Amino acid sequence: MTRYSRISGTGSYLPPRRLTNAELAAELATKGVETSDEWIVERTGIRARHFAAPDVCSSDLALEAAKNALDAAGLQASDIDLIIVATSTPDMVFPSVACILQNKLGIAGCPAFDVQAVCSGFIYALTLADAMIKTGSATKALVIGSEVFSRILDFSDRTTCVLFGDGAGAVVLEASDTPGILASDLHADGKHVGILCVPGHVSGGQVLGDPLLKMDGQAVFKLAVGMLESTARAALAKANLTDADVDWMIPHQANIRIMQSTAKKLKMPLEKLIVTVDQHGNTSAASIPLALDVSVRSGKVKKGDTLMLEGVGGGFTWGAVLLKY
Repeated sequence: MTRYSRISGTGSYLPPRRLTNAELAAELATKGVETSDEWIVERTGIRARHFAAPDVCSSDLALEAAKNALDAAGLQASDIDLIIVATSTPDMVFPSVACILQNKLGIAGCPAFDVQAVCSGFIYALTLADAMIKTGSATKALVIGSEVFSRILDFSDRTTCVLFGDGAGAVVLEASDTPGILASDLHADGKHVGILCVPGHVSGGQVLGDPLLKMDGQAVFKLAVGMLESTARAALAKANLTDADVDWMIPHQANIRIMQSTAKKLKMPLEKLIVTVDQHGNTSAASIPLALDVSVRSGKVKKGDTLMLEGVGGGFTWGAVLLKY
């Protein structure tokens, strides 16, 4: 019998502190940085974001999202035999957020590791979990995207600090005798490192370089739309499906303009586009599972729907997963 994997539960978590554009603009004004709700909405579609408290780490957000996903799947943490966390903002240099999360869940023994593909991280992690389940290396996996991007923002740069937020999203992926993950497509091109990066590291107890996010927004936009279109088409081709077969497109929630431009290139009605960027901002690896969970819990995404998940992020990395929910 052929072995497949299916999503059996979704979960998400947002830290309690919610900042509207107006509130963030007021805070930035005290630092001499000018922006406004109108400026942010026009360029990004973002209206609010959540920031974690100073003592809250990625593993804390991941824990709450994981609990919600486990509840939705009707499972206990002890049922899990694989944990993969996608993050660019780990609790510490090492060990992985996944190992820290495993301990917080009160379990031990199963493999647990992080994936670093920035905003494409959840797509990479979901593809890995699917492969491990299909080969029999795992049966029930927790796949999580969790980020505290507020820690790496330059609040003197209005072009980047208004874009990002904190949050976590999770899915439980289980072995199944019917297809769930239909196809995946992953890519990277390291020559684009400089247009989206955090060019700092720790050495000898000191931070070397610049530990804050740097982005060439126009360059990212130009690359992102083409990459998202091509990877979506590749995933559809692998599954022998067309864009007309997709019920919902759930892209990385970075910028409403990128999302809408991609949908148009794929000839997909904007009504099929899942949008949460307006309320959450760009939560990097957390954005796709967060948007998925919001859509499932609102009743928009239903069992049997065909979903296109896709992301593009620093690296550059990009990819798509086509699945039957």
